[in-house]
Amino acid sequence: MTVVVFGSVTWDVAAFADRLPKPGETLLGKNYITGLGGKGANQAAAAVKLGAPTKFFGRIGDDQFGQDVIAAFDKLNLDSSGVLIDPEVATALGVILVDANGENAIIQAAGANRRIDETDVVRASQALEGAKALLLQFEIPLEITLSAARAGRKAGATVILDPAPAPSDGIAGSVLMAVDIITPNEVEAETYVGFRPYDKKTGIAAAVRLVDIGAPSAIVTMGANGTAWATAGGESGFQPAFRVDAIDTVGAGDCFNGALAVALTEGLALPAAIRFASVAAAISTTRSGAANSAATREEVDRLLDFNC
Repeated sequence: MTVVVFGSVTWDVAAFADRLPKPGETLLGKNYITGLGGKGANQAAAAVKLGAPTKFFGRIGDDQFGQDVIAAFDKLNLDSSGVLIDPEVATALGVILVDANGENAIIQAAGANRRIDETDVVRASQALEGAKALLLQFEIPLEITLSAARAGRKAGATVILDPAPAPSDGIAGSVLMAVDIITPNEVEAETYVGFRPYDKKTGIAAAVRLVDIGAPSAIVTMGANGTAWATAGGESGFQPAFRVDAIDTVGAGDCFNGALAVALTEGLALPAAIRFASVAAAISTTRSGAANSAATREEVDRLLDFNC
């Protein structure tokens, strides 16, 4: 495998309305869709749709949603042999609300994702041998994410962490030092550095701060406000967002991470890899869904050529 993804998978139900409801309010929605989700599965879908041999490791329940997950993996030609069926718990469910501007609010019922343990890290270890990149998230127990990061580092893979959802007590330097690249969005970055980045200057400042507290490299994604990055070597930079007609931002950050992993495994330098990933993320916002919205290689190459 070129890319290994270890972590969360959900079955998503997304409802669309003109705006998000207020507490205690019921809104009439426009429509809804169901499909594969969870940050880990979304990242894996993004990588495989961009042409990288990809394998996912996680857990589902022995239920209809779990069967739906496997069917979605098969449709994507995504290797599902690393998915363990846990008969003692339900498949994780994602409930997503999306407004007319594409902004969203998400609740995840963790289900089988919270059952991932050291035995799953052991299962993934063989696939990590020879893998070029390992993608991780915080939708599974933190200590297991860190164990997987150590296994990835030991195997020589570039370890990329999406630190979401952000822990209420922030993130320790020991966590940052366990990975190669951390990729928070602006909300998560605020939790970790104490201020919310919103443009080139504040984005780079947040990335530099993350490096100062332990990250070898930090990439801060800010949606339509672009992406900032910094490395422990003293380099930093900014990638403006690609302008598209966004209708749904669900999964855009996951698509970014999957595409980033693919670009780095193909030998692109970090600034070029971020540009590639930014294009993939932008394309994913032009359609609804999480894993299903991931960009294809042809789409990314076309938009890159158009913006040269």
